[in-house]
Amino acid sequence: MTSKASETADGKTPRSPPIPNAVIDRSDREGDEKQWGYDLYPERRGEKYKPSWGRVLLGMEGTESLDKIKCERNVYACVKKSPMVKLMMAALKSSGCEIDIRRHIACEVCDTSVSGGYDPVLNQVVVCQNIARNEGIVQGVLTHEMIHMFDYCNNNLDFKNIDHLACTEIRAANLTHCSFLSACTQGDASPFKIKQAHQDCVKTKALNSVLAVRKVTPEEAIAAVERVFPKCYNDLEPIGRRIRRNSKDMYKAYMEGPMYGYDVD
Repeated sequence: MTSKASETADGKTPRSPPIPNAVIDRSDREGDEKQWGYDLYPERRGEKYKPSWGRVLLGMEGTESLDKIKCERNVYACVKKSPMVKLMMAALKSSGCEIDIRRHIACEVCDTSVSGGYDPVLNQVVVCQNIARNEGIVQGVLTHEMIHMFDYCNNNLDFKNIDHLACTEIRAANLTHCSFLSACTQGDASPFKIKQAHQDCVKTKALNSVLAVRKVTPEEAIAAVERVFPKCYNDLEPIGRRIRRNSKDMYKAYMEGPMYGYDVD
């Protein structure tokens, strides 16, 4: 993950092309899937999801093919219409990591504790079709996970380094998740300390994300978040601003894209 390709004419250093699936070394996944979070994504392990007959009879499972089609339609709609998704795709392209939605985005059945994920081994964003069931949720998942993809593309991110993981989770929560409303629902908000509430929300979200995908103690996860928080919280690239809910921030960020060299449509 640390190898460098030759620079392009515009000074960017693109990553090497993704390794074809057939030759990827999957040894890290054998025996320690829970350690690295792959147990949350059964299809990442090469398994075909098998619904429970009991849940099928209750109408809770058995529509996986239809769910995948709906998910893929929502992904396509976001790629075409969402200012945040379009901005992230433009930023990735500018960094030499252009997205092909057929190759780099996958709709799959996941554990119910997650709505999406980023797989650095396959360089894919995973949208959990059984959880992210509408366009709004899919937009949030894509934007969040594309920030991880952006960090991996630009910063030699090592997801097995807990400080690196904490940093990218802080950035994703900071840029796309936490608003005053989010902080209220997490119990981090105070009407008299809005700035502190936002930071506490980011820390809570990042901590939960680290614990969800790494077999570490809460104390280890908290320590990692605190170590990297000041630097990572203040890094707003490539969106340039913290996005508040029910605001025009996402459209402002999209319109400002060309100022940072992003070729937005």
